[in-house]
Amino acid sequence: MNLKAPDIEDLFEDALSLLKELIETPSFSKQENYTADIIQQFFESEGIPLQKSGNNIWAFNKFFDAKKPSILLNSHHDTVKPNSGYTKDPFHAIEENGKLFGLGSNDAGGCLVSLIVVFSYFYKKELPYNLFIAATAEEEISGPNGIESILGQLPAFELAIVGEPTLMQMAVAEKGLMVIDATIIGKAGHAAREEGVNAIYEALEDLNTIKDYQFKKISPFLGKTKATATIIQAGSQHNVIPDTCQYTLDVRVTDSYTLDEVLEELQNVLKADLKPRSKRLNSSKVPDGHKILKVGSVLGLKQYGSPTLSDQALIPYPSIKIGPGDSARSHTPDEFIYLEEIKKGIEGYIDILGEYMFK
Repeated sequence: MNLKAPDIEDLFEDALSLLKELIETPSFSKQENYTADIIQQFFESEGIPLQKSGNNIWAFNKFFDAKKPSILLNSHHDTVKPNSGYTKDPFHAIEENGKLFGLGSNDAGGCLVSLIVVFSYFYKKELPYNLFIAATAEEEISGPNGIESILGQLPAFELAIVGEPTLMQMAVAEKGLMVIDATIIGKAGHAAREEGVNAIYEALEDLNTIKDYQFKKISPFLGKTKATATIIQAGSQHNVIPDTCQYTLDVRVTDSYTLDEVLEELQNVLKADLKPRSKRLNSSKVPDGHKILKVGSVLGLKQYGSPTLSDQALIPYPSIKIGPGDSARSHTPDEFIYLEEIKKGIEGYIDILGEYMFK
């Protein structure tokens, strides 16, 4: 869709004002109530009715029609805590040299406010699709009180556009995550008498296996599934052979596997008893032939598979991840987003929706 320059400028100013307010309001995961209030006030100021559950807010286009297919716009308003490397106040929105600094500016504030103003732009228009938006909580911790908690209150949808900083490139696949707690059982004994079965040494064999392990199936889009040992615990005192060793695996799973299949393959090559913490965070991939893939090609958007996790993992419908900003800046000291990126993000979202809904 072609917009006149004043339209983009007005939308950009609205987005920038909202983003500054969000930056200056702490919203750590599980503590997003104040930013939820700000988002609610924005919708109310635009005359847009909304629904709210916990710290999640969602709204539907004015002419919602259950007979039409639907598109979900989604991004999150929680942030991680600022790290010790900040030299600027993380809760002060600072414009400097074409950048906007502040915690959450890049991840994912720029995406969120761009999607919100784009939704408000389309809100009163007669559309061939239903359009609804969800500003959700707890994304940074994949928490149960985020988007997962409201999916049952949303209608089915044909596509979700998940706002995360991707330099406006289109992630059409995303790795899932399974965290596994592994336990090796040995036999206690006195260290001086070489008694017992040392659980640490037993675990060492597992860890060497994990270090070099290649999963059997490789995804054309996401590459290899990868398991990484990240935590280990064993022993109680220096002269006792430990009878238990526990270690943790971080497993990044491609669309070539279900989480159960990954668990089974690992259990077949490891000695430890493996217990996944959850099986919620699945990999995702847009099905071949889906309309959004053609839209991406028409608009010249790079399509790729993302190694990082987002709320895509919890959405049981086709989804893409795209937005202004750069994932490499997320969670870094003095986080920022370029002002021009926000403007391009607004234009890009409108182009995607226009091409998808009207072509």
